[in-house]
Amino acid sequence: MLPVTLLISSGAPLALPVQMGANVLFTERQFFRQWWIVLFIAGIEALMIWAFVQQFVMGVPWGENPASDELLAVMLIVFGVLFPLSLLSANLDVAVKRDHLMIRFFPFHVRCRIIVRDELLGHEVVTYSALRDFGGAGIRYGGRGKAYIVSGDRGVQLAFANGDRLLLGSRRAEELDAALSMMSSKERPSDNDK
Repeated sequence: MLPVTLLISSGAPLALPVQMGANVLFTERQFFRQWWIVLFIAGIEALMIWAFVQQFVMGVPWGENPASDELLAVMLIVFGVLFPLSLLSANLDVAVKRDHLMIRFFPFHVRCRIIVRDELLGHEVVTYSALRDFGGAGIRYGGRGKAYIVSGDRGVQLAFANGDRLLLGSRRAEELDAALSMMSSKERPSDNDK
């Protein structure tokens, strides 16, 4: 497979390993862009910048029990650069092709999780509360099984032949459900065709 960049309806590029000319039924990429997440990141950034300016530029130790310059530099890199970048780059990619579903929750999944249509027993559009049903957003576990949630309260609940369930939060839940129906309804090759 070759990595190909697809454009979804919102205009954001979606890079998933898709074969050239493949019949892609649905794609979606969601980022964490809630106002409170951006405010949280901005607060951490402001705190780290102030600590840097106070201790390194002004020469005044930061806090009552100040960290060494080396420890503060490490904290600045981790909490001022790496943590905010990981939160801002985290995203959920979903692509439905005619014979399988691809899911990737970056940076937690390095590779796409591929679900072939034979593994999928059923699916339905559901309304949920991320906080009440799963304890928040992200990769979560709750009464409805495993969930990949970025934002919102709508998604598609997948049921698998092995009894597992997976909820995919989606801004376009009805379109995702329709694409999964088209994927499931495609005629499977017979043993003679193999």
